[in-house]
Amino acid sequence: MNMLNQRSIQRHQLPYYLNVFNRFTDKPLGFIGNLSETGLMLISPYPMMTNARFDMRLKIPGQHGQLRFIDFSATCRWSREDVTPGSFDSGFVLNTPPSDIRNMIDALHHYFSFRPMLSIPPARLPHGEAPPSRAADQDRCHGV
Repeated sequence: MNMLNQRSIQRHQLPYYLNVFNRFTDKPLGFIGNLSETGLMLISPYPMMTNARFDMRLKIPGQHGQLRFIDFSATCRWSREDVTPGSFDSGFVLNTPPSDIRNMIDALHHYFSFRPMLSIPPARLPHGEAPPSRAADQDRCHGV
């Protein structure tokens, strides 16, 4: 690859998992594997009891380092062992989802979507260096 090639899609990294907590005990239940307006998949170190209602809390980083809480209840519909040893996937349906869930889904879509950068600056070579010739570039590809 020569210096004239550039990435046109910005990468996004997940700095931490979106943890889910028991709303009353504040103990971690696991983290979100996926989320929709009507349900979520929880990835946890233990299986969840099916057909049971769970009172959950998400702690979302807010402005000025303060946490914002999203409280909701969900019923576990299924739970099975994940392909990763020691992990379990459990599907939940949200009971009367709060409006904050829709806002969070929109924010996650925005954060994790791949959008082309509006302006990509051209690659610059240091002053005094000429770009490599096509022949020289091909020689490097062949190990010469």
